Amino acid sequence: MNNYFEVTVKFEKTSEEGKIKKVTERYLVDALTFSEAEARIIKEMKPFISGEFEVSNINPQKYSELFWNEKCDKWFKTKVNFIVLDEEKGVEKKVANYMLVQANDLKEARELLVEGMKGSQADWEIASISETKILDVYKYI
Repeated sequence: MNNYFEVTVKFEKTSEEGKIKKVTERYLVDALTFSEAEARIIKEMKPFISGEFEVSNINPQKYSELFWNEKCDKWFKTKVNFIVLDEEKGVEKKVANYMLVQANDLKEARELLVEGMKGSQADWEIASISETKILDVYKYI
């Protein structure tokens, strides 16, 4: 299982009107540690940001799967409940897993999630899908 960190970067950006404004952007970094996530995002951001920038936050995220679609630019967080049998009690229980889907809109995110889950042998249901503020994902190299 991969280790993902949501990293927040703050910097000054020139708007289309020519004004300088402070922006905050979020990225997902596949890394082993907090330190590695910070080093990787600094390396990725340096060519694109003129001036200083700050890594203001790093939060570990538990995504069991990422569904990539290079044609799309938004990321959607999905909560998928796997339905498992608790053999001791003899009842079904739901085990939540979070997955990230790259899509253009909510409808497409649902379709891509369903397509990606077709090979699953377990029973599952979609509990929620919501758009994130993640701009890009940096895979482990």
